[in-house]
Amino acid sequence: MDTIFLETSSFIGVWVVLAVLVIVVLRGAIKFVPQNTAYVVERFGKYYKTMEAGLNFIVPFIDRIGYTRTLKEQAYDVPSQSAITRDNISLVVDGVLYIKVLDPYKACYGVDDYVYSVTQLAQTTMRSEVGKMELDKTFEERESLNTAIVSAINEAAQPWGVQVLRYEIKDIDPPRSVLDAMERQMKAEREKRAVILESEGARQSDINVAEGQKQARVLAAEAEKSEQILQAEGEAQAIIAVAGAQAEALEIVGTRAITEEGQKAIQLELAEKAIKAKQAIAKESSVVLLPDSGTGAANVVAEAMTIIDTLNKSKA
Repeated sequence: MDTIFLETSSFIGVWVVLAVLVIVVLRGAIKFVPQNTAYVVERFGKYYKTMEAGLNFIVPFIDRIGYTRTLKEQAYDVPSQSAITRDNISLVVDGVLYIKVLDPYKACYGVDDYVYSVTQLAQTTMRSEVGKMELDKTFEERESLNTAIVSAINEAAQPWGVQVLRYEIKDIDPPRSVLDAMERQMKAEREKRAVILESEGARQSDINVAEGQKQARVLAAEAEKSEQILQAEGEAQAIIAVAGAQAEALEIVGTRAITEEGQKAIQLELAEKAIKAKQAIAKESSVVLLPDSGTGAANVVAEAMTIIDTLNKSKA
């Protein structure tokens, strides 16, 4: 019995060992690669294959995962460095690189450390591009500067299996003396714009005042013209009315003068006017008027009646 028990225990122990070995072998052979990640497999120290996302198999104890490369876009800071512009101004510039691995094989075997290599290349390229520009252009054309740096880096980094998607300059720090000069320049520019705007405002105000005065004079002239026209029309109508009244009065007087009562009224009125005329002459003149039969009131009335009779006969 003891012998059988020992044989059974040995048999079970062998199967347990085999099971453990199988599990270890399967665990080493089966590899689950995460999304946007690549495993570079080496066999006997030499590149064998690249495993992409999903379920993959390798030969345990023969194959091994030499490198793990992420295929996601990665951001790396570019350390601050000095650069000299074309007009000999020293600047301190730093930036950010956005890198993506396109070929894991080249990223592992084409360069020792692709991040360090690309960062150094970005620094040297940035210094070269800044040296082609003047100080003012580095601030105004930052976008074109970023594009030029990306293009130069990608051209040099093709053997490394990586691509620089973007390069962004974070800060450009010129010397303090240059900053003070730029501040004075901007202040002068703002004062210049303020003076120009003020003068434009004064000019527009003068134009508006002149336009208002012009319109006021035009309106006043039109009002005066209308007033003169209305006054002239009123005077004409008054003259016409007076003339009509005088004509009507003369017509009435002429009609009445033909009658006997009219003749007597005319004689009486002429006698009164003659007497008033002599009285006025006597008051205003130093000449003494002596009575004369030829100049008496009766003679004057007689002469006037003779004239009236002659006129009446000529009309008849």
